[in-house]
Amino acid sequence: MIYRILIVEDDPGIARAIQKQAQMWNLSAKCVQNFRNVLSEFSEYDPHLVLLDITLPFFNGYHWCNEIRKVSKVPIVFISSASDNMNIVMAMNMGADDFIAKPFDQSVLMAKIQAMLRRTYDFASSVPILEHRGAVLNTGDNTLTYNDEKISLTKNEYRILLALMENKGKIVSREKLMEKLWETDSFVDENTLTVNVNRLRKKLDSSGLKDFITTKFGVGYMVE
Repeated sequence: MIYRILIVEDDPGIARAIQKQAQMWNLSAKCVQNFRNVLSEFSEYDPHLVLLDITLPFFNGYHWCNEIRKVSKVPIVFISSASDNMNIVMAMNMGADDFIAKPFDQSVLMAKIQAMLRRTYDFASSVPILEHRGAVLNTGDNTLTYNDEKISLTKNEYRILLALMENKGKIVSREKLMEKLWETDSFVDENTLTVNVNRLRKKLDSSGLKDFITTKFGVGYMVE
């Protein structure tokens, strides 16, 4: 498989140099031309990874990072000479996966890109599948299948079910479940957790998985 890299860099010399280097590493690379509408080029090219400068014409890299994150979880790597701590922290908070300061060595950049592609896609292709009572939770596409029917889950419902099925036969405390949700920037309180668990239970019940999740009052939940 040849991975596609979208280069969002307005210096044509740098952009072309990265593109050429990427092709030498057996990667496909496209340089953005329309900086007014980076998202349309992103959607059309459907890249596996985005290289994104901060300082761009019309809208800065933070804007485009935010727009991409609304529609995709694709790895985003910022490349910028504005590499002070504030910009690095800001980039990570906006949803970036890495930040590489200019000037950089091309081979180091490519090695980092290759490592991120391996982590993101090679591991995803060998993700485990969790099964219980005929229900199959696929951790690759975050879906639950039962009796050949796919049960759609929200991000929070998936995280809750993943934690319970990973600890099959053990009680998972409410605190532990809330920690799992916080890890994905879902800041939930006790009431929100209860609502999410109840909604998940109803979905499972209506699909034929009655009493799939057991409540241990005052302690937490479990899949027995």
